[in-house]
Amino acid sequence: MLTRKIDEFELENLIGSGTAGRIYDAVENTTRRKVAVKILPSDVSKDRNTYIRFEREMVILSKLNHPNIVEYLGGGRHEESLFYAMEKVEGGTLQQLIARHGQLTWQETVRYGIRICSALQYMHNFGIVHRDLKPSNIFMTVKGEIKLGDFGIAFDSGESQLTASGLIVGSYAYMSPEQIRGNQQVDSRTDLYALGCVLFEMLSGHPPYRGDTFAKIFDQHLTAEIPPISNHVRDLPKPMTKLIGQLMQKERHLRPFNARAAQGALSELKLSWRDGESLYQKEISRLHQAFDKKVVSPHSHRMTWGKLAFWISAFTAIGLLSWLIVVSSR
Repeated sequence: MLTRKIDEFELENLIGSGTAGRIYDAVENTTRRKVAVKILPSDVSKDRNTYIRFEREMVILSKLNHPNIVEYLGGGRHEESLFYAMEKVEGGTLQQLIARHGQLTWQETVRYGIRICSALQYMHNFGIVHRDLKPSNIFMTVKGEIKLGDFGIAFDSGESQLTASGLIVGSYAYMSPEQIRGNQQVDSRTDLYALGCVLFEMLSGHPPYRGDTFAKIFDQHLTAEIPPISNHVRDLPKPMTKLIGQLMQKERHLRPFNARAAQGALSELKLSWRDGESLYQKEISRLHQAFDKKVVSPHSHRMTWGKLAFWISAFTAIGLLSWLIVVSSR
């Protein structure tokens, strides 16, 4: 597995940094392909659990090959530490898209949700639970392609556990009750709860539960009623409301059987809308706006009568001002 060398890549800008590693823009020398390289800092790698967790992330990614999961390109050792390369997703994250537009349409939510479900079902088939599904870990291209990434705390049921019983891992705005309690082994339905939270945020512009502290948010995940998404979105199809409610059930046996079932419900909704091409073009425009890509409308260079009148008035005023200047200087 650790067959690659760091000098096979030209490292460029640092694009992300955290306790789990630093991520750089890079170019693969042999192919000139743009990639991303994640390096575990040598000082952090001295912690055995951190080193093993990074290595586990590499093992998990090496098992996965799916169009909606960030592609693993191999890894190796570097200065007594570890690194790996992965595909560079040209675009941004779902978090950026929500931050730019506030709320997504239910059609956009359906389209992206179907692809997220596809990635989840694929990895669940391998016994892998992501445990940290959230908008910032869902990468997107300007064409609306979805790439699930950041498997730093993913759980592989086929390997020994690193997380001690009772230890909470995950992002509190999207954590299932069983994750918060820390006394139950997570399974694929843990990711389904997070999926419900993500779908809710896509439609409303914010997570389902909010509070000043993580303790208040934890308490809502554990005890509060599921907030009705229909309160935030007008004309939302009832099957979408029902699906989010099922995904966010406190008891995991009440959630959908698997991600494929959720994907099926979303796919049925997709069949119900009309003028799909027009919706897709609007979606692409919104993606470009969110990810700072220049969008040129096909009508942006047309001269309307209003614009023409404005410029005629402007040039007339300039001409008159110039004439007055000339007359006054005589």
